Amino acid sequence: MSMKVGDIMIIKGLLKTSLLDYPDKIATTIFVGGCNFKCPFCHNGDLVIASNKLKTYTEYEVFEHIEKRKNILDGICITGGEPTMYDDLPIFIEKIKKYGLPIKLDTNGTNPDMIKELLNKNYLDYIAMDIKNSEDKYSLSTGVKMNDISKIDNSIKLLINSNIDYEFRTTVVRELHNEEDFHKIGEWISGAKRYFLQQFVKSDKQIKYGFSSYEKQELLKFSDILKNYVKEVSVRGI
Repeated sequence: MSMKVGDIMIIKGLLKTSLLDYPDKIATTIFVGGCNFKCPFCHNGDLVIASNKLKTYTEYEVFEHIEKRKNILDGICITGGEPTMYDDLPIFIEKIKKYGLPIKLDTNGTNPDMIKELLNKNYLDYIAMDIKNSEDKYSLSTGVKMNDISKIDNSIKLLINSNIDYEFRTTVVRELHNEEDFHKIGEWISGAKRYFLQQFVKSDKQIKYGFSSYEKQELLKFSDILKNYVKEVSVRGI
């Protein structure tokens, strides 16, 4: 599974004000195009399989906005797609750091070397890492064949052993996840600080269709299972 899509960040979305993407902060969210996963339920599917059809934002446009809003914003979220596929992500983040704003990175965890570099440089203030499924069902949720998920495992260990604020999160899909999976995920990320279950919401940008969500009580049951392994467990979207 090749990681690299190029050196230069390809920015395909700019949400100027978000109250949801960075916990407890008013943030600007920057979306990059391209991903090494093709999660069939992805609600940003256009960024994954059709990003070339979307408007490209220049770095100038991004930084011009941040400059204008830096006194209103509490943080910047970099998401996608998969930001760690880009070699110049550290350079891009270094430029944002000059504005003195906290930075959150969303990642699927497939590039632990990049995550380690960013942590070592103290470039990040928060990381949200997706846990797509239990280890044996990872390919089912990512839409790509994964015989080796050691990189995901390495990223999990990096975050658990770091000093950074972080969360793991799983979008829960009835057709892809069951109770047993959450026992397995709990064991996998045992000792983690924070884990969110996110209710699946249908989108017109999904890569594939035919998926459905669990009811509130079912999600809360999964949450109770995970509390045996993780310090703080919450459910989003119910």
